[in-house]
Amino acid sequence: MCESKTLDDVYELSVTHYIDAPPDKVWRVLTERLQDWWCPKPWRTVVNAIDWRAGGVFDTKMIGPEGQEFDNAGVFLEVTPGKRFVFTDAFDGQWNPKPAFMIGLFEIAPEGVGTRYTASARHWKQEEMEKHKEMGFTDGWMAVACQVAELAEAAD
Repeated sequence: MCESKTLDDVYELSVTHYIDAPPDKVWRVLTERLQDWWCPKPWRTVVNAIDWRAGGVFDTKMIGPEGQEFDNAGVFLEVTPGKRFVFTDAFDGQWNPKPAFMIGLFEIAPEGVGTRYTASARHWKQEEMEKHKEMGFTDGWMAVACQVAELAEAAD
C-alpha cells in the first residue's frame, strides 16, 4: 500500500510502499538499476556519474517524453548499504555550493517477508516544499515507489 505524509515542521514530503521482496533485492534495484526507476515513466533517466559512498557524486538527468531535460547533480551525504542513501543538490560533485532545492532520503527496512520502502524530500523552506507538492511530488514519487517494487518483485 502507498501512502504519503507531510511533516510541516521539517518541510518534509514522504511516500512509503510495501515491497514483496527481501531488502537485499530492493537494495540491488535501488543501486544497480537507478536508470530504470528514478523518474516516473514515460520519463527516462540518464546516469552521468554516480559514486555510491558518502561524499560521492550523484549526477543524473531526467528526460521527458517531449524532450524536456532536468539535470539533477549533487552529492551523497550518506550511503548505508542495504538500508539508506541520502543526497542533496546543495553542492556539485566538487563540493561547490549551488542553489539547493532539497535533500532526498531513500530508506528500506525489513517488514515481514518483504521490505518497507520510504522516500522523503526535505526542503529548506515551506515555499520550496509547496512548490514540490505542486510539481506532483505525491503522484510522481508514488509512481517511482511502484516502479521499484515491480523491478524488485520480478528480480531473481
